[in-house]
This record gives sequence, structure tokens and C-alpha cells, in this order.
Amino acid sequence: MVVPLKPLVRAKSRLAAAVGGALRGRLALAFAEDTVAAVLACAGVRDVVVVTDDPDASAALAALGARIVPDPPGGGLNAALAHGARAVRARRPTARVAALNADLPALRPAELARVLTVAGQFPRAFLADAAEIGTTFLSASPGTELEPAFGGASRERHFSSGAVEIRLAGVDSVRRDVDTGEDLAAALALGVGPRTAARWPRTAG
Repeated sequence: MVVPLKPLVRAKSRLAAAVGGALRGRLALAFAEDTVAAVLACAGVRDVVVVTDDPDASAALAALGARIVPDPPGGGLNAALAHGARAVRARRPTARVAALNADLPALRPAELARVLTVAGQFPRAFLADAAEIGTTFLSASPGTELEPAFGGASRERHFSSGAVEIRLAGVDSVRRDVDTGEDLAAALALGVGPRTAARWPRTAG
């Protein structure tokens, strides 16, 4: 699994209005920690590659068991994901590879496992976010390029590129990324992981 994370000083800029600038970066790291911990606990995942140049995030996520791969400077989100996919296949040339957002603090390993099982039936497959505009998950079978097109209205771009959209009930935690205060409230309602809960000890509503 490839998880991209931009430097914390720039992460989650849209969340600042709801949580304040001082807390924004700490929450971004907490989201990533809870996401990576849940992925590592998923039976269908062999390892996690985090693509980042942030030293604090690198240390924290490596301590959880992720492999850290430096982010090529100035490449952007999709370049980072493609770079991470190449890093996975450099070690495991025949591996199925998947990309997942780093801002899924309510992620449940069992729900991710269901998504992985269905995705494994197709050469490329993706899961739309809760708003059904973006994408939180994309996978590619052995021998197939990932071709990430994350950011903004990526659901349509991934669909147009030939990836199959996964339609599953009961996988809300895999779809609930957090960009705004409203997103955070929705994630809290689902039940966030311990690191996010420790940094934002409030309940939804």
C-alpha cells in the first residue's frame, strides 16, 4: 500500500479554519498515523510505503512499521504515488499495488480488507470518497500501471481512465477522508483512531 503525505507545514490547509493553524499540522500527522496503523493491521496488506519528505512524519510513521520513501521534489501528489508504486515493485515486481489517502482517521482494517478483496478482481479499481467526487483508494494488478489521477474531481478521471469503480456498502471508513471541519465531524461520528482522538478530544456535534 502506498500512502502519500505532503510536508506537515502545508498539509490540510482547508482544515485550518475549523481547528486553527497551530493544530492543523498535528492533526494531519495524527490522521496519517491512524491511517497507517489501520492499514498495517489489515490482513490483506503486506507492507506500507509512505512517500514523504517530512522528517517528523517520517519518524512517526516508520516507528509504526511503515517504509519511508522520499518524495521527489516538486512532483506533486500523483508523481509521489507513481514513485511509491515503483518503490513497491522494485522489491516485489509481481505485487498488486494500491494507493490510499493519508487522511482517513476513522479507517477500519476489516473495511479496507473488503475493498481490497473486491479490487483484486480487476486490473485497476478505485473507491470514491464520501462526497462521490474524489478518490480515496486506487489499485492495480501485477503488470498493470497504477496511473494515479488523484486530486479534485478524480472519481471521473479514474473512471475515464478505465479503472473499475468499487461499489460496496459498509465501507464508510475507507471513503471518509478529512479536508474540512465538516469532514472531521463526520469522521468523529464514525469513530476515529486513538492518535486523532488524543489531539482532538471532542465529539461530533
